[in-house]
Amino acid sequence: MPSITITNGAFSQAGAIVDALSSATGMKVFTDREIITLTAQREGLKEASLLKILKGQTPTFNTFTKEREKSLAAVKLTLAELLAEGDIILHGLSGHLVPASLTPVLRTLIITDKKRRIENARETRNITDKEATARIQALDEAAQLWCSALHGKSAWDPELYDVVIPTDKTPVPEALSLITESLSRIEVDPEEEARLAADFSLAARVEQVLVDTGEGLTAEARDGHVTVTINKNVLMLGKFKQKVEADAARINGVTSVETRIGKGFYKANVMYDFDLPTPPRVLLVDDEKEFVQTLSERLRMREMTTSVAYGGEEALAMAGKEETDVMVLDLKMPGVNGYDVLKNMKANRPHVEVIILTGHGSEEDRKRCLAMGAFAYLQKPADIERLTETMKAAYDKIRASRAEKAPAKA
Repeated sequence: MPSITITNGAFSQAGAIVDALSSATGMKVFTDREIITLTAQREGLKEASLLKILKGQTPTFNTFTKEREKSLAAVKLTLAELLAEGDIILHGLSGHLVPASLTPVLRTLIITDKKRRIENARETRNITDKEATARIQALDEAAQLWCSALHGKSAWDPELYDVVIPTDKTPVPEALSLITESLSRIEVDPEEEARLAADFSLAARVEQVLVDTGEGLTAEARDGHVTVTINKNVLMLGKFKQKVEADAARINGVTSVETRIGKGFYKANVMYDFDLPTPPRVLLVDDEKEFVQTLSERLRMREMTTSVAYGGEEALAMAGKEETDVMVLDLKMPGVNGYDVLKNMKANRPHVEVIILTGHGSEEDRKRCLAMGAFAYLQKPADIERLTETMKAAYDKIRASRAEKAPAKA
């Protein structure tokens, strides 16, 4: 019997379907939390760190530590071991790490409309609609970050799944029948299933080793032959390919290695025009590192290019070295605080629009910041849509100003 991956929107009643499916088929269920625990035990990693990565968060110093890449490879190894046993249900986001080439897997999405999900949350958790909305939004954004990073698609994109079950229209018995019928149509060759799981495991082990070789390397394997895709631009490509192939070849089970260039390797220089709908250069300034890293990822999902500074002094240095269109600035920071940064920016770089985003402000602070030239003043936790719209409005102001200053065409 094929294995199953199940992704679901929060409070879409997926739990009842998964329980019924496990009971009917005898398949063992592994949640994301269980996958993380198994991985942490085998690799000696911290569960809390793995959980953050599975929520789509990139560790603060990932450029240097490669913690995200190492963790993903480790989770893939755990999944490969479980899939080798067969007949399992992967319930959660980790199932998206299973490659599309591993065909004896039924990929399933369980979802319903947001209004019904809020109702389900209110009834099952005894919380208010506001609390339910906040929880759903946070969990949805984690799913979107995860799937965007892995597939470049929305977590609810039907193209990622073999079966999509809208629970507002599909009772549990009907959903169970739909999944089991889909399972029965998948032909499984036990030897082929074992081979594919072994290929998945080998590719994961190669990726673990290549984390220290360079960035943006992904691996595929087939019967010992490994193909490594280079997804980021590098200098001296020929020598880099040789090193990649030599490092991968040392791994037990690898019989041959080849490299290829991925879609992300070539990055053209972009000349920004006035017609861009969002700011091409955004600087986020906040001493709360986890918060600002998460905010950066969420904005990148909305096609914004972000840089991060963890204090006022660093923000001023970065603004001086690179072009910035919009700055999102916290007020309360040690050392050079938000007021100092705002004053400096308006004096030396008045073309940069500054949006204050603070969790400790008052009405007096708001009036003071706006009087100093801030474009807007928002309180944490700011709704991501409101923040995005405010940033777009700030950029509209910048474009209008540039257009006024541009020389008239003959």
